Amino acid sequence: MIWLAVQAAIGLALLFFGGEWLVRGAVSLAGRLGVSPLIIGLSVVAAGTSAPELFVSLVSVLENKPAIAIANVVGSNIANILLVLGAAALIWPVVVRPTVFRWDGPVLIAATAVFCALASMGEIGPASGVLMVLGLAAYLHRSYYLDRKDAQLRREIEDEVAELGGDRPPGRIALLLVSGLAGVVGGAELLVFGAVGIAADAGVSETAIGVTLVAVGTSLPELATAIAAARHRHTELALGNVIGSCIFNILAIVGVVSIVRPLAVPDEVLAFDLWVMGGVTLAFIALARATPRPGRTIGTIMLLCYAAYIVSQFTGLSAMPAMYRPA
Repeated sequence: MIWLAVQAAIGLALLFFGGEWLVRGAVSLAGRLGVSPLIIGLSVVAAGTSAPELFVSLVSVLENKPAIAIANVVGSNIANILLVLGAAALIWPVVVRPTVFRWDGPVLIAATAVFCALASMGEIGPASGVLMVLGLAAYLHRSYYLDRKDAQLRREIEDEVAELGGDRPPGRIALLLVSGLAGVVGGAELLVFGAVGIAADAGVSETAIGVTLVAVGTSLPELATAIAAARHRHTELALGNVIGSCIFNILAIVGVVSIVRPLAVPDEVLAFDLWVMGGVTLAFIALARATPRPGRTIGTIMLLCYAAYIVSQFTGLSAMPAMYRPA
């Protein structure tokens, strides 16, 4: 058990640093190729911070562990909203932009609804995966058009890209890309192997490990970004990153993974975790609409809700609804 925990910890560290190096290298490369900072911010950075989730899910399905793959996506979205935004609000009130309700919020709700509908069928196949990837492309195209007209948001994205990129020589960029890719691939392999072993030794389901240990681990880039943004009082960036990450998790990760191999959805996820994810997403959008600057009180409540969710995974409460599903 100790060695498995060590492997999982090493895997998490590799995922965290590998994702960071991959993002910085990709941003620098895109900058040298003359790509618009706005496009870099909407696509390269968002895809880079979702790289840990993508590689963990791919490794999981290729090693015939679909429970971890689907639980990773569901658990990451729950962690992004309750843990990441809760931690940010605890440091500084989260600024909610009106544009969230005109575009990103509705897209997140629609993507979540489509994902839940597909998952309720028990398996997400390649055809559904292709539609999700096409949906992501349409989302990015529309986001670029809207954000290009928002001068303040465009400046913030450009500042973030400038901080991540920098004028790096080609050799340094290549080193960052290779090291980052190796880090996320190797880290995903170690994390999945360690997580499966821990689940077997501890007598808990792979789903429970997927929505807790694996999901939190792959959400570390978003958590680190949100805390840094809150410390500098730029929580609007934290909110944008979280919403974008949740949309990417559904449309990109589930889409790509299901194209590679049909993604079976465990009964435990269907009976409990999927409902939690949907409820948390709707509650978050409703809360943001009612409270333009959620602060410490709401942040504390969100963190307590996440703690309760984690406890439910290891006390057997999350598995109870699945016991009453018709055969």
